[in-house]
Amino acid sequence: MARDRKPSHHRSRHRSHLIAASVAALTFGGTALAEIPAAAAGKPKGHDVSSHQKNVNWQSAKAKGATFVYVKATESHTYRNPYFGQQYNGSRNAGLVRGAYHFALPNKSSGRTQAQHFVRNGGGWTPDGWTLPPALDIEYNPYSKHKCYGLSKAKMVNWIQSFSNEVKRLTGRRPVIYTTTHWWNTCTGASRAFASNHALWAARYNSSSAGTLPAGWQFWTFWQYDNGGGSLPGDQNLFNGSMSQLRKFARGY
Repeated sequence: MARDRKPSHHRSRHRSHLIAASVAALTFGGTALAEIPAAAAGKPKGHDVSSHQKNVNWQSAKAKGATFVYVKATESHTYRNPYFGQQYNGSRNAGLVRGAYHFALPNKSSGRTQAQHFVRNGGGWTPDGWTLPPALDIEYNPYSKHKCYGLSKAKMVNWIQSFSNEVKRLTGRRPVIYTTTHWWNTCTGASRAFASNHALWAARYNSSSAGTLPAGWQFWTFWQYDNGGGSLPGDQNLFNGSMSQLRKFARGY
């Protein structure tokens, strides 16, 4: 996710459905977010991991309050997380709701090509209540000064749409979109083309709230509020709803 800045081989349904899963945005007090905000007590707490975390102790993570996790599956059209099996299957065996995410490199290949690689290597979905929809991690380019990957705003929107369409065709679900407000508004030209049928996974740290959201979205479904300083392995996240709503979201309702 946003904290990963080494080359990958060294490291690691519709709006009504989203609203039902996400309820009204949470309001937090306080400023220190190394742990889950006190005002969010009772809300599902989760995390995300990549090869950087290697073999995760899932029983320990669950004991510390983890209810869900997103596991990095792929990057671009060639990389696969070598720890994916231990992380994805291990988390499920420990009783966590889990899903897979793909780190996008839009300058390397088409959205369709990367979506196919993702789904072939763990980015699937089944309506069992334990599997979160596939997620697209799209953010500033960690490998180059070209933070929008050299794509124009229109081409970036087209790339994301191509990825989404292929994931939907292959899995039946639109991907969750992980991003920051600044990247989204800068690199897509504040596109509002995705908010109506894509859940938002917003990244914002050192803040008492998720802040201003990317263009088009009125609420977040997941909030990554800390990038490595919390009690759970990897980055710390919240789900914007109850545990039963998380299960419904996983099932596609």
